[in-house]
Amino acid sequence: MTSGTSLSAQTDAAAISSQRVAARARIEVEHRAGRSRLARLYQDGAAKIRLPDTGADPLEAVLINMAGGLTGGDRLGWEVSVGEGARAVITTQACEKVYRALAGRAEVDVRLSVGAGGFLGWLPQETIAYDRSAFSRTLDADLAAGAEALIVEATVFGRSAMGERVESGTFRDRWRVRREGRLIHAEDFFVGPDIEAMLARPASAGGRIAMATLLLVSERAEALLEPARQIIGDDGGASLWTVGGSGKLLARLYAEDGYTLRKRLVPLVELLNGQAGLPRLWSL
Repeated sequence: MTSGTSLSAQTDAAAISSQRVAARARIEVEHRAGRSRLARLYQDGAAKIRLPDTGADPLEAVLINMAGGLTGGDRLGWEVSVGEGARAVITTQACEKVYRALAGRAEVDVRLSVGAGGFLGWLPQETIAYDRSAFSRTLDADLAAGAEALIVEATVFGRSAMGERVESGTFRDRWRVRREGRLIHAEDFFVGPDIEAMLARPASAGGRIAMATLLLVSERAEALLEPARQIIGDDGGASLWTVGGSGKLLARLYAEDGYTLRKRLVPLVELLNGQAGLPRLWSL
């Protein structure tokens, strides 16, 4: 009986492993014939990239996880390369959902690069974490001299409108941003395994379950600091530094739910993204 149970458990584990997502996609954008255009596109597995015909510059690309979400053992990778003088805005088709993990953790690897004089808006829609999920994301960005980037990540721990609560799990987010090889921004965020209890602490989120981090590296950063603070209000903050000969604006937002977060996140993204404004899918 013991042997049969062990064999069944091994079979179930093997079946779970064989069904896991292992996907990666890459897009390269170049400036050619007076505008930003697709140079190369690579897709593997459930990772897909679509290019809406906006007829405008910057080029807009939409990332799609065909698996419909992530769970323990899934691996998803996105790579974006914006060439010299090119401009691109990258978003997602929908919010990425991280479901309960039976084993292991879901991992997302993001790699961004921007050439001299180029611009990248990395603007995925929110990540929604479910109870007992396990998630780890790494984001590495390399910026050339004169390059600009707006990097945004928003997270919601459970959809309160659906009666969802996230009591336990793990969530890790690691950013490393470099200009000409020099590290200009680094942060590591981790919450778990008692997520609800940790977010309830006054020194962390004070019970708020929705949050966003926005990083703008640009010569425009200084002029946008006060307008950004007006949008953010009391639930968050924004700071400015000069690094690598350019401005760096870092903003954080907190809210009691995803809907309330979006009401301030949308105008803040519109402000910081300049002429590119808000990706079309964000306003649907």
